[in-house]
Amino acid sequence: MADGKSYERAKAFRKALTPPEARLWLHLKERKLRALRFRKQHPIGPNILDFFCAEAALAVEVDGSGHEHPEQAVHDRRRTVWLNARGIRVVRIAARDVLGELEGVLGFIAQVCEERLPSESPPPSRRLRRRATSPSDDGEEIG
Repeated sequence: MADGKSYERAKAFRKALTPPEARLWLHLKERKLRALRFRKQHPIGPNILDFFCAEAALAVEVDGSGHEHPEQAVHDRRRTVWLNARGIRVVRIAARDVLGELEGVLGFIAQVCEERLPSESPPPSRRLRRRATSPSDDGEEIG
């Protein structure tokens, strides 16, 4: 569970996406990628993930050139170990790839999500998530 500071930082980060993050978000939001729900700048513990899909327990990090510095690489590895210990897989995508190879990036993210989803329960379609009533019309939600 994230602390109050993480929530406040995440809220500020959501308003200040980098251009590669904003470009990727256009293709992840509103379940545009395989009907999966992604959250942007999502806090988990002390970390704020660029994008997170809870259904697939997947964090997608868009890394700019700053992540190539040795100190940042050590921090990134430590963070990945922490998230992996909680069952979250982390994929790191270079910002330049989001800008220059977006279709390939989206295909890769979709593939990783599919590998992590239980095979017997594909992501729900939008129609099934809408409120539906049972035949007895007692207002019971289905889906």
